[in-house]
Amino acid sequence: MITNQAYIFMIFVVIGIIIGIIFDFFRILRKSFKTKDLITYIEDIIFCILTGSITLYSIFKFNSGEIRIYMFFGIFLGCTIYMLSISKYIIKANVTLIKKISNIIIKTANIISIPFKHIKKLIKKTFKPISFIIINLRKTMSNITIKSNNLLKNNKNIKNKEGIYKKM
Repeated sequence: MITNQAYIFMIFVVIGIIIGIIFDFFRILRKSFKTKDLITYIEDIIFCILTGSITLYSIFKFNSGEIRIYMFFGIFLGCTIYMLSISKYIIKANVTLIKKISNIIIKTANIISIPFKHIKKLIKKTFKPISFIIINLRKTMSNITIKSNNLLKNNKNIKNKEGIYKKM
């Protein structure tokens, strides 16, 4: 009986370490990527669902659904041991790894995009005279519209009852 409880206690210490690793996974994500508050809330909900599911599954699997206080003490002890011993090293190593990988991806994307940047410059140079003509046409049309509106305002004629135009 005591050996069975000690065995179950050790299982829940391991589960506490697993929960600590899951907690660190979310901490690594937050340190590696800038997230909005909504994403943080969603991550917290996912963490609670995961750890709750793991805990309930373990209670049913290893102790036939019987809840004992030493199981929660084992989870607490496992999390504490993990957090105080190797957590900071795992976080530091993974954040560094993720940042290096993201830098490599960004540099690779920049290198791959070089030909497209040159093609874009070539297209801009090719169409620059056309855009110059279009811009000048727009300005000219705008000036013609403004001048014709001014002329219409200044020379407004009104037709009287006899059909003769009178200047206002």
